[in-house]
Amino acid sequence: MSIGVVAHRGSSAELPEHTLAAYERALLQGADALECDVRLTRDGHLVCVHDRRVDRTSTGHGVVSGMTLQRLAELDYGSWHDPFPETADALVAERDRGLPDPEEPAGVQRLLTLTLLLDLVTAHPGARLFVETKHPVRYGGLVEAKVLAELHRFGLARPADPVEATALVMSFSASAVWRVRRSAPKLPTVLLGRSAAALVVVPGSTAIGPKIDVIREDPDIVRRATAQGRDTYTWTVDSAEDVALCRELGVRWVATNHPLAVRGWLGPAG
Repeated sequence: MSIGVVAHRGSSAELPEHTLAAYERALLQGADALECDVRLTRDGHLVCVHDRRVDRTSTGHGVVSGMTLQRLAELDYGSWHDPFPETADALVAERDRGLPDPEEPAGVQRLLTLTLLLDLVTAHPGARLFVETKHPVRYGGLVEAKVLAELHRFGLARPADPVEATALVMSFSASAVWRVRRSAPKLPTVLLGRSAAALVVVPGSTAIGPKIDVIREDPDIVRRATAQGRDTYTWTVDSAEDVALCRELGVRWVATNHPLAVRGWLGPAG
């Protein structure tokens, strides 16, 4: 099975992470899947924000779980990010693929909700979405319940074939993974980990998600997962050397900030 390219928070090396523009760009660049982090607002809405606070990625300050959707929606999530690719090579590659030149942001980049991101994914047949629930959080398991409710609303929580599922749910919390598996047995899940030890016990997960550093230090972790009937998802893969290693070992999914470059390194066949 070929490696799937997952756009980590969208095409986040080029455009502001967790913005609709970053995800649209990733799909144009040939990403097979998108990855997002979700948190609950004070009034119970699922928003795509990685950090506990909005300070790094917006014009505001404060804790996501302590702010209402309306307050979060008033902020700009794009002005902090340089709109140009990191290298001239990346810019030329985009032009070769017929992608528009980057420009200074034409307007404010608004808050992205999980609902809007699911609208985007379901409008692109074959695209997938990896949803990471963040823990520890003040609302505990409510975040998984809300995510599953939203996936049910889109008809994605009970895939006929888990291998072809449009949505996958991930977490560093084994309890969160188990909650999802218990409520939606056919929905693929990924237990994330920053060390091999954190991935020894994988209750209910259909895949493990070690950081790429773990795979470099312990390549056999991929074989062990395969022997257990589990796929491997790894993050964050931004170099040709790491892509080659993942391909050699049989990693199923690689999350990257540079989906265009990774797609190029893998070639048309992936």
